[in-house]
Amino acid sequence: MFNWVQNIADWFVYNLLNLNKEQHIAEALNFFIYDTIKILILLFVVIFFMGIVNSYFPIDKVKNYLSRNKLFGLEYLMASLFGVVTPFCSCSSVPLFIGFVRGGIPLGVTFAFLITSPLVNEVAIGLFMGLFGVKTTIIYVISGVLLGTISGVILQKLKLEPYLTPWVKDVLAHAQRDQDVFQAEKQTFKQRLPIIWAEVLKIIKGIIPYVLAGIAIGGLMHGYIPEGFFEKYMDKDNLFAVPIATILAVPMYSNASGILPVVQVLVAKGIPLGTAIAFMMGVVGLSLPEAMLLKKVMTLKLIAIFFGVVTLCIIISGYVFNLIL
Repeated sequence: MFNWVQNIADWFVYNLLNLNKEQHIAEALNFFIYDTIKILILLFVVIFFMGIVNSYFPIDKVKNYLSRNKLFGLEYLMASLFGVVTPFCSCSSVPLFIGFVRGGIPLGVTFAFLITSPLVNEVAIGLFMGLFGVKTTIIYVISGVLLGTISGVILQKLKLEPYLTPWVKDVLAHAQRDQDVFQAEKQTFKQRLPIIWAEVLKIIKGIIPYVLAGIAIGGLMHGYIPEGFFEKYMDKDNLFAVPIATILAVPMYSNASGILPVVQVLVAKGIPLGTAIAFMMGVVGLSLPEAMLLKKVMTLKLIAIFFGVVTLCIIISGYVFNLIL
């Protein structure tokens, strides 16, 4: 499908720049050009398509529905599934998280959304499918949704409301649920199109620095790191490879589209897929910038508990991936 992209990359590197195929810089640059074009195409197509879906699926309706209905535990799953159709990184999800809390939605349900949204969204799914195939993508999506759902249930059971900040407690104490069901304006598709396109450009503009940085790192790794380098530390025989990869990922920050090229190279260099995905989940789902933003609504103890539960679930997911893939 993307053979023509590879041809462009080959022509630019080996014909126009006249680099030798044996040079590390040539291999790294070829990878960067190919993956940049391919991923940007995937981003535009997937985000535009989901923009159409989201224009008929307003956030306020979901907030109102989740806050007004007892779904016998299914609200956690619904919040996770809603996270799948929102193309946000962990930091971008925080404002929506705050909105959920202010809307009276249970804390565990808001956590389920916060966890799943950066991990599994239409952008990540589109890129994952292009890089790793349908089977791996399906397993990844299911595990990401279950990760958000199970983590949300666990965090709700811990009764963590006392560890919200005084600002949130004050908001919740005086909050009145909106009794009016959100009614979207009746607009034709033609009228919605400029708004959808503007949102596509906004999202692309926001994530493209991370995409380019991730591809650049992936290109350098692809061109300069020798085969077998990672196997010594993170192969299947190392029992602690998954937790090491997850913990090392926490100080980093990127979104799914930015880190996937790095994951692709890690797998190509011999890292087990489950270990590489655990690393990706740690980078995407847990980050220091996210922790700083969450300080608006959570005490440090609550942030630590949140990060701890999600880290444990990611590690378990990594081991499960390594067993089934």
